[in-house]
Amino acid sequence: MGTPDFAVPSLKALIDGGYEVVGVFCQPDRPKGRGHKLAACPVKEEALRAGIPVYQPERIKRPEGVQMLRECAPDLCVTAAFGQILSQEILDIPPLGTINVHSSLLPRHRGSAPINWSIMMGDSVTGVTTMFTDKGMDTGDILLMEETPIGSEENAGELSDRLSVMGAQLLIRTLKALEAGTLTRMPQNPDEATYEPMLSKETGRIAFEKTAHEIDCLVRGATPWPGAFTTLPDGQTMKVFAIRRAADAPTGEPGQILTADAKGGLVVSCADADIELTQIQMPGAKRMNAMDYLRGHTMDTGACLGKA
Repeated sequence: MGTPDFAVPSLKALIDGGYEVVGVFCQPDRPKGRGHKLAACPVKEEALRAGIPVYQPERIKRPEGVQMLRECAPDLCVTAAFGQILSQEILDIPPLGTINVHSSLLPRHRGSAPINWSIMMGDSVTGVTTMFTDKGMDTGDILLMEETPIGSEENAGELSDRLSVMGAQLLIRTLKALEAGTLTRMPQNPDEATYEPMLSKETGRIAFEKTAHEIDCLVRGATPWPGAFTTLPDGQTMKVFAIRRAADAPTGEPGQILTADAKGGLVVSCADADIELTQIQMPGAKRMNAMDYLRGHTMDTGACLGKA
């Protein structure tokens, strides 16, 4: 059971490992792009390439979804970023249980977007966890874990790509230990748990009253989705994909544009420093280097971003 790109390496690992994948459950096809045409998710595409039956119930815990899973008669279920809550009725179907591949070091960052939040919260280390799923929100017993440092310039998309491969490898190690009878379960300590909210577009709004480090973490954690952004003095929305520290102390008020030209770049002040917005995207335009954008466009120095 999985839906986005993150789950594809785990599915491939199961296939390559010789496991009999009797069915793949994923989210229904959704409208995508400017034409709003229905598009299959990455896991569905991979399953179809491998000739595996695909099931797409709107809610797996509804009677039709339960019946689909019963007919598959799985010995074990594996989930990775499936995007739906499993009921106890679903969890009771596979006799060996359900193993989840989670993209954080549980019990930290329970919830739907652990990769984004690990960066946005300023973590220096993250990892992947395999766990036996129960009916709570990422509360099941931990099986195996693997840590990895978060790169100082790594964004959520890049980290997701790395963790998806790590998760697939950890999944196979977990299954081999299960087969060998050497797998141990470690209950999570609820006192150490953190729950992070679902992401929305508003999550990516830049508050220049924060420090340069906090803004950098937000920008990297919100890339590629939901995207970090601010508003220009004329009310337009500008997306921001990368920043760098330009001065170790602020020389203007938070959000004030200090420099906006092709030579000096786009420099603004925040709580504790001046920062350069190096990669931006204007409405209807492509993502580009801010200096390149400023070769043909102007911005009012002295005005403040995020004030419109």
